[in-house]
Amino acid sequence: MNDSSTPVVLVGVGQMGGVFAKALLGAGHTVIPIIRGTSMATTADAVPDPSLVLVTVGEDDLGSVLESLPQPWKDRVGLIQNELLPRDWNRHGVTTPTVGVVWFEKKRGIDTKVIIPTPIAGPASELLVSALKGDQIAATAVSESAIVEELIHKNLYILVANIAGLETGGTVSELWRNHEELARSVGDEVLRIQEYLVGRSIDAESAYEGMVTAFEGDPDHGTTGRSAPRRLERALRYAAEAGIETPTLTGIARAADVSA
Repeated sequence: MNDSSTPVVLVGVGQMGGVFAKALLGAGHTVIPIIRGTSMATTADAVPDPSLVLVTVGEDDLGSVLESLPQPWKDRVGLIQNELLPRDWNRHGVTTPTVGVVWFEKKRGIDTKVIIPTPIAGPASELLVSALKGDQIAATAVSESAIVEELIHKNLYILVANIAGLETGGTVSELWRNHEELARSVGDEVLRIQEYLVGRSIDAESAYEGMVTAFEGDPDHGTTGRSAPRRLERALRYAAEAGIETPTLTGIARAADVSA
């Protein structure tokens, strides 16, 4: 699966997809892009055995993309989405994906900014780690068991920053320095939701340590973005589904006029 002579299929070529495309091309891989309007079935007929099918679409589009993936590609999937957990791929018949917890940022017209090293697990982890490192993006291969904890840490980081940030604004360092009580209140509710989604208990101390490490890796990172209301909506929907009380999230939603 790490043979550079075997193509990598890239589903979605936005800002993040472009980073991976550049790294993979620099490492000598042939990259076959799938964009809107491209037939995956036709491409799979031509390329039935790629090294990797890296899906770089946003989290809102992930389900429909995985549902429509050709069967020969199901065991070659790579995923890098935010708010990702095993249930998101298992429900679509993807059992052994390569999963990356992306800790770098790419915006139009701005160079890629690394926050902390990106952990990657799964069959094509070494392929992606090598390609990213070759493009000066820190990455490391981890075990498949460790990647779930890494996903939870990233989810906590994103959801605390985005949701608490709807109330506080500012940067992640300002949030933690000036509003730690609020951040922890949001985080505790988020972790209860994450426990429901993964079906087991979570080491909260370790999750907070991971979150704070990322805060410290990019202290001037803004807390909110255009996805923040949507993330809050999703969290409230999961909480209602699980019967989890979320007074802090609900209060922020009311103040920000966000509906579940």
